Amino acid sequence: MAAEAAGAFRRTAIERSDQRVAWERADKAFFAAGACHVLAWVCRDSYPDRSISVAALRLAGDLQIFHVYAIWAGWAFDHSGWNPEPRLLAVNADFEGQPLERVGVTVDLAEFCEEHQHRMPDQYWRDPLPRAREYVGRYTPPWA
Repeated sequence: MAAEAAGAFRRTAIERSDQRVAWERADKAFFAAGACHVLAWVCRDSYPDRSISVAALRLAGDLQIFHVYAIWAGWAFDHSGWNPEPRLLAVNADFEGQPLERVGVTVDLAEFCEEHQHRMPDQYWRDPLPRAREYVGRYTPPWA
């Protein structure tokens, strides 16, 4: 699947204010905007024998993270499946119309959520972890 910009799936005002409405979006939209961080950690945890890490994107000079994804050996996994990381970065920069900064994430999910005001899995309308596991399983990893 070709890389798609996370910003193309940004939540509407109602999706931001109503967790049920946000939950009912298609999987791709849900994991592009609103639960990308959950998907990244589930991807990492799904392959404990691989050195998968987590990275995030923000507009250059900004502190706010707008997208989180898993990375392995030059490949990135997000709502678009597995893509070369440079392609994911380019697609998002093109969509945003400005340079981006890639930030390596070295903390656990709870600390990341606290630092960046993201929801923990138990703060969603329903548990997103099974949904994320199923979504990760749809895509063949690059090492397979």
